[in-house]
Amino acid sequence: MRTENGRRKQRHAGRAADGSDARPRLSFILHPSSLLLAATALLLAACGFQLRGPAALPFETMYVLAAPSSPFANQLKRVVQSGSGTRVADKPADAQVILHILNELREKQILSLSGGGRVREFQLRYRVSFRLYDNKNREYIPASEIVLRRDFSFNDAEVLAKETEEALLYRDMQTDAVQQMLRRLQATRI
Repeated sequence: MRTENGRRKQRHAGRAADGSDARPRLSFILHPSSLLLAATALLLAACGFQLRGPAALPFETMYVLAAPSSPFANQLKRVVQSGSGTRVADKPADAQVILHILNELREKQILSLSGGGRVREFQLRYRVSFRLYDNKNREYIPASEIVLRRDFSFNDAEVLAKETEEALLYRDMQTDAVQQMLRRLQATRI
């Protein structure tokens, strides 16, 4: 008996006294921010925007002259081989152009101190100096430099965490420098 009454109550719980359905109906109400997002997406599609594709370097082979232990040079070689039609040569004589990594530096400078004389903020700098030339020593890109900077706060109580953050920031700057290098190489006229 109880189960039969419980079922009747469940069936009629959503009905008003006049027998109509009193449950709220689902309706789609567009929020202004979703309209803005949709409009932005349509404008980007209409203007011809497209994501950057693989790098199209203006030379077929390239030799990277750098220290064997250079993480920047190793990452650059991997990106060039996987993301473009350019082949990285093993010897300078086999390459159409030579990318000479002159210098790669990591710098750390104090930006601010606390009232007690403790470091509160650092600025990290990542510098890569390079030049691009061919076997006949014709320069396509004279000695140039890519400099990246990142600021980060420091706390003595979180030394290990801040060291990890510093390492991540340097790795991020290295990746950015590789992308900037690719864009500069793409703009080279041979």
